[in-house]
Amino acid sequence: MLTDTEGIVLRQIKTSYGRRMILLFSRKYGKISAGTSIGDKGRNRSSLALRPFTYGRYELFKNRESYNINSADVIKSYYGIGENVDKYMSGAYVLEFTEKVLPEEVPYPSVFKLLTDFFELLEKREKGIGTLVLAYQANIFKLMGVMPQLDSCAVCGKECNAAGFSVEEGGILCSECAQNIENSQSHTLIYDVKFGIVDILRFFTTNPLKNLENLAVRKDAGDLLQKIIREYAAYYLDASDLKSEELI
Repeated sequence: MLTDTEGIVLRQIKTSYGRRMILLFSRKYGKISAGTSIGDKGRNRSSLALRPFTYGRYELFKNRESYNINSADVIKSYYGIGENVDKYMSGAYVLEFTEKVLPEEVPYPSVFKLLTDFFELLEKREKGIGTLVLAYQANIFKLMGVMPQLDSCAVCGKECNAAGFSVEEGGILCSECAQNIENSQSHTLIYDVKFGIVDILRFFTTNPLKNLENLAVRKDAGDLLQKIIREYAAYYLDASDLKSEELI
């Protein structure tokens, strides 16, 4: 069956006889693996559409067991990302993170839009790139249904001012529950909620990415949020040991 879909290349692997396997995040079919004989050299539109940070349209031959990319066309090339080392590394990390959290062949149009919005902002952004990455990940938690509880205690459910943040419990803790966990010598790691990180997470997930265009969190807050978000992603989405993680 011939079909087509918009998509973004997450990764590609060279195989035998000049073929490649493309891991494609498609709007219509979700994350799929597709073979192709389209060459990676030259400047024709099909080869350009298989490069990183390109939003394209792909003609697929689909059968019961596999996909093949017959042709491809560029919708939007975010070539500016590749011209800046920091942007490239952050973009590569987000692609690997997205690949890790997406299940096979399950459409996620909301995540697809989030990723294209991220590319739009990343290409234009000159500073605060780390803030944009953290906002993207926080929104992934929301869209994948694992958003941490930020308005009431994740243990007792009581509305409270956060006394700590627990990854294992899934959100903020009231002072009583935080104390009980510490007194029980539980292995749960409780993070201090300094630097306004709870308010920052709320802001990230209640505003579209475009509203964060000029926002850059302080380094101390960003470093703490990065630790929490990476541990949370590893715990709830099995997104750990990313090769690109240490590059940003």
